[in-house]
Amino acid sequence: MILFTNVTTLNDSNLYVAVDGVYITYISPDKPDGEFLRGQKFDRVIDCKNRLMLPGLYNTHTHAAMTLLRGYGEDLPLQRWLEERIFPAEDKLAEPDVYAASMLAAAEMISGGTVSFTDMYMFCSATARAAAETGLKANISRPLLSFDDAQPLRENPRFDEAAALYADWHNACDGRIKIDMSLHAEYTNTERCCREIAEYSKSIGARMHIHLSETKKEHEEGKARRGKTPARFMYDCGVFDSPTTAAHCVWLEDSDLPLLREKGVSVAHNPVSNLKLGSGVMPYSKFKNAGLNIALGTDGAASNNTLDILKEMYIAALIHKGVNFAPDSVTAADVIRSATVCGAVAQGRDDCGALEVGRRADLILLDMDSVNNLPSHNPSYTAVYSANRGDVRLTMVDGNILYENGQFTTLDIEKIKAEMRYTCAKTFN
Repeated sequence: MILFTNVTTLNDSNLYVAVDGVYITYISPDKPDGEFLRGQKFDRVIDCKNRLMLPGLYNTHTHAAMTLLRGYGEDLPLQRWLEERIFPAEDKLAEPDVYAASMLAAAEMISGGTVSFTDMYMFCSATARAAAETGLKANISRPLLSFDDAQPLRENPRFDEAAALYADWHNACDGRIKIDMSLHAEYTNTERCCREIAEYSKSIGARMHIHLSETKKEHEEGKARRGKTPARFMYDCGVFDSPTTAAHCVWLEDSDLPLLREKGVSVAHNPVSNLKLGSGVMPYSKFKNAGLNIALGTDGAASNNTLDILKEMYIAALIHKGVNFAPDSVTAADVIRSATVCGAVAQGRDDCGALEVGRRADLILLDMDSVNNLPSHNPSYTAVYSANRGDVRLTMVDGNILYENGQFTTLDIEKIKAEMRYTCAKTFN
């Protein structure tokens, strides 16, 4: 059992917070009697003076192993970036490469305060193994691609991979690892495949992860191909009948929003990647007013180029003010909520995402005494507008400390960096 003292949260200060194994068991301004709480002795007491405690951060759309491709394709629009740089490089990858890159991604996310990520990539068991070994939470999926409408779902080799991944890993590590079903996108799949995976996903109770209307070109070509928007197409195919995380959604139309609201689709907002690839800006305020659950994602490090949710919070809070000519269009509280509880909702983790008794002990501490955070007149504003990943002093998942004061507790960072250098040299030389 761990006791945090002198705790400042977004709403209160001078609190005591106790963590008993996996869960938060005590939050109060009153100090527990002596060294014990409900008959159990505290194994450790952590003084949080000059620290801000937040719920752990959620990265709800990424491709973790694309750390290997960080900086590999720059200053290109999405389709050229994919076809000229990313796809040819990915053809060279094997499972050990994905494992090495996923371990580096895990280290980057842990040290930046991320406690859980939603991933879509290849060799997914390697990413699951990285999450399991490092202590992170993760929702992982193998995306389907299909181009022959005569091909049944069960003859698609990617479906075999997805089904095997689900059988091997779903709810592993006391539920830290969850497996979702996935469609890469409307433009990379047949209607038959979309309908059949929707039916399969619903039958086993899985969640769904897709790319949706990321670029104007993708969106308009989808309308021309289907006679309807990509969102309407997915809705009609039954994809949204499973709890779905739809990444990007930059070009959704007003008529799409009631469909997503009806089905409880979560939107993964990726402001940095969408800006960097010139895809546009997702209309956060419009989606918020429509009642959608808006979470945050980084996309892969190849298009970002980091896995830094604190940075996504900062950019998300700024870009919409400028686009809408309204400084209150997206607030600090909005993006903190997107990065925490909205991410937990998107992943189907009902006992996570908030600092409350009975929730899982996923939390982080930010240094409020760093020069960029002084003075702090309001902790929400400090967390969003002043703090950065270098201010993360502790990352805890399910009551386990994964990172503290610059040191990792579940991984060998020098070994991970050395293996990543070897993998890069082998892949690109």
